[in-house]
Amino acid sequence: MNRLKIVLFLLLFTCSIGCHSNDDEETTIQTEQKNPDSEEEQSDTIENEFETVQNAVEEYGQLRVAGNKIVDQNGDPVTLRGMSFFWSQWIGKYYTPEVVEWLKDDWRCTVVRAALAVDHDGYLDHPEREREKIIAVIDAAIEQGLYIIVDWHDHEAENQLEEAKAFFGEIAKLYGDYPNIIYETYNEPLDVSWNQVLKPYHEAIIDTIRAFDPDNLIICGNRNWSQQVDEPAANPIDDENVAYTLHYYASTHKKWLRDRADQALSKGIAIMVTEYGTTEATGDGFIDVESSNEWWEWMEENHISYLNWSIADKNENSAALKPGASIKGGWPQDMVTESGHLVREQLRSKNPPPEE
Repeated sequence: MNRLKIVLFLLLFTCSIGCHSNDDEETTIQTEQKNPDSEEEQSDTIENEFETVQNAVEEYGQLRVAGNKIVDQNGDPVTLRGMSFFWSQWIGKYYTPEVVEWLKDDWRCTVVRAALAVDHDGYLDHPEREREKIIAVIDAAIEQGLYIIVDWHDHEAENQLEEAKAFFGEIAKLYGDYPNIIYETYNEPLDVSWNQVLKPYHEAIIDTIRAFDPDNLIICGNRNWSQQVDEPAANPIDDENVAYTLHYYASTHKKWLRDRADQALSKGIAIMVTEYGTTEATGDGFIDVESSNEWWEWMEENHISYLNWSIADKNENSAALKPGASIKGGWPQDMVTESGHLVREQLRSKNPPPEE
């Protein structure tokens, strides 16, 4: 009798284990069957994360600085993405309304940058010629609803203070009522003091601009090719709508420069990357896809706007176009360089074309 009880007990115990095991397997199967749907839902979420912006200025309106962010008319952080033109005196042929329109419609830019060449047979020698190029891009950007960075493209601007004041005063007087305008008062200073040279220079230009334009953004370059952004963070300019320039080239500048920028952000200043490249700092050399993606991810996470260097058909790897690309835009894919394809794909992924 005892043996019979033991046998029955073992049979019941075995059945119990088997039944629970089957239940667990069914649960696992059901869970695994749900995973594809979850992944599909997640994929849809990622695809829809970035909405199409057809007219950036209508969408975002008057930009301003709030803490360490640039925000829109509603106080929400904004990330503008776009392209910089090349030095105006050397490859100014692309400073056309048609190119601006193509950059908006096909490359999906929300901002462009007009690089007023100051030295090297530029604005100082031919002020009317170079001014007309900048004006053409400003007018086209306003028509297309893009933000436009007006860049004093120079490495020794402290030596041309009066000329810079006259130029920015004129632009502010003409366009200060348009929220499209962003002033970049000094592209890339060399190894000169922020406290003794660069900050006083910017303050003089800002005073000139603010006489006509009290509220548009002003972006200020800093020491060593606009890579010492920690210095203005320690001694910022007293203007509520000032941000600071950060420039990088992905194959040369890596995490150490992002760490420096993170330190500046932690001190409360806003940053804009008005120029970056996918290549080495020379503008040529290795196209670093991995580093480019790391930089893009960092800028997106921090809501930092960025513009690629450059719309040019120069025979160097940072140029977006191949030699002979049309000055009217409409570039076929075989006239876009490796770097150009990489950047265009990034821009289009963040501002998808409208559905047809």
